Amino acid sequence: MQFHEVRFPTALSFGSIGGPERRTDVVTLASGFEERNTPWAHSRRRYDAGIGLRSMDDIDTLIAFFEARRGQMYGFRWKDWADFKSCKPSAQVSATDQAIGTGDGVATEFVLRKAYVSGDAVYHRPVAKPVAGSVVVALDGLEQAEGSDFSVDPATGVVSFVVAPSAGVSVTAGFEFDVPVRFDTDRIQTSAATFQAGEVPDVPVVELRV
Repeated sequence: MQFHEVRFPTALSFGSIGGPERRTDVVTLASGFEERNTPWAHSRRRYDAGIGLRSMDDIDTLIAFFEARRGQMYGFRWKDWADFKSCKPSAQVSATDQAIGTGDGVATEFVLRKAYVSGDAVYHRPVAKPVAGSVVVALDGLEQAEGSDFSVDPATGVVSFVVAPSAGVSVTAGFEFDVPVRFDTDRIQTSAATFQAGEVPDVPVVELRV
């Protein structure tokens, strides 16, 4: 995959607008009832990396990042300031935040994911871009040691255990994560509002399937 393991400057993404989108096909029947279906198993997030009045140095940083990614060509990491932890934004990451599987005595690899729960409904979002050094893991609530008990691939979100968890053992994890995205445009328009400041009104960013 054409992807650069580099994060969009967080000083520029802070305050950006964006969030998840879904695709739902709605058919209204002659009776007035509806039939609804979705071709997407997972939501896709969109953001606007456009920045308001900033210093010319900030504009320079944005243009350099855009050029290095060759516009839409290469993906990159994006910090969603509203949703970047396995726990609530105000809480501290814990090794028991998210259930990522159950041991069977054979499997040694588990993929990070985050559950979104409302009432009886739950959606599990795959997490493919954890922040390196942020992942903590527990087996039946007992925290494990990274390096000696398990390892994490920050490029895929795969947790690999040295020894397969025993059958029935709950595998949980806590982490911070980024969203894999790309620019959704091959053009950036800038405006020098004053001698020392400028603005970039619109720079769309869209999540990648990985």
